[in-house]
Amino acid sequence: MTITVHRDSLALREAFTISRGSRTAAEVLRVTITRDGVTGQGECVPYKRYGESMDSVEQAIRALPQDITREELQDALPAGAARNAVDCALWDLEAKAAGKPVWALAGQPEPGPVQTAFTLSLGSPVAMRAQASRHAARPLLKVKLGAGAEDAERIRAVRAGAPDARIIVDANEGWSLEEYKALAPEFVALGVELVEQPLPAGQDEALRGIARPLPVCADESCHDRASLPDLRGKYDMVNIKLDKTGGLTEALALRDAAVAEGYDIMIGCMVGSSLAMAPAVLLAQGATVTDLDGPLLLAEDRDPPLFYDDKGAHPADSRLWG
Repeated sequence: MTITVHRDSLALREAFTISRGSRTAAEVLRVTITRDGVTGQGECVPYKRYGESMDSVEQAIRALPQDITREELQDALPAGAARNAVDCALWDLEAKAAGKPVWALAGQPEPGPVQTAFTLSLGSPVAMRAQASRHAARPLLKVKLGAGAEDAERIRAVRAGAPDARIIVDANEGWSLEEYKALAPEFVALGVELVEQPLPAGQDEALRGIARPLPVCADESCHDRASLPDLRGKYDMVNIKLDKTGGLTEALALRDAAVAEGYDIMIGCMVGSSLAMAPAVLLAQGATVTDLDGPLLLAEDRDPPLFYDDKGAHPADSRLWG
């Protein structure tokens, strides 16, 4: 078996901005694993917020034994981007070698299309209203916030630009508890359905036990099943991302454990290609909210790409993954 790591820089359609900064390209790592003439592939997005870089993730992957199994991988690497790319590549390899789709191997129901959010970048209220107007026909908009007092004005502008769309917001750890309490009633009145990670992960104890009229979804505070005990009483929903869980294997287990504990489920993504989204479409079956719009933000994508239409993101062509 041979594990190979490839670096890809995928241009975005336009600059993508959150509270921590902007980017004009998605920098991703693609892993291919070949055994007996069969090749599987996976993709990850190293994330600086979690102490990752392209170099550190690539080094972690290259240090793995060439004959590692998916079961051995779970202990060989921690949850994170490196394990994700390898885990998803091994799932793809197993499926292609067996001549069966990943969903069947994983004991999951056959997947169908999932309606996905479309993300609006953080900007001035005027710019965000313009973004919302351009995408007003989309059924669900995810609005990047987290930049202080203007957030109320921003969401009013988005609602004016897209009066009929469902709206969720992502503060990316940019609010205080006082801001949450002040903004939540107005956001609920404007039809906002939830906020992702309003407080920094290390300061979210303030959420425990308070009234949460605007449901709160854990993102940076939720990585894998080990995160769940600390979320009780603080969050209403968890955002599961493959680059946080370290791949589909742990993501499926986290989803089931979170549902058993009463959480609603959101399936999210980093800004990556259709290859990164493909296993997440399988994971997103039955989720309360799905946010797998990475390919829609790209100027270039994999071939064949995921297919998107008014039903959402469709399961991948087996030539891509799974």
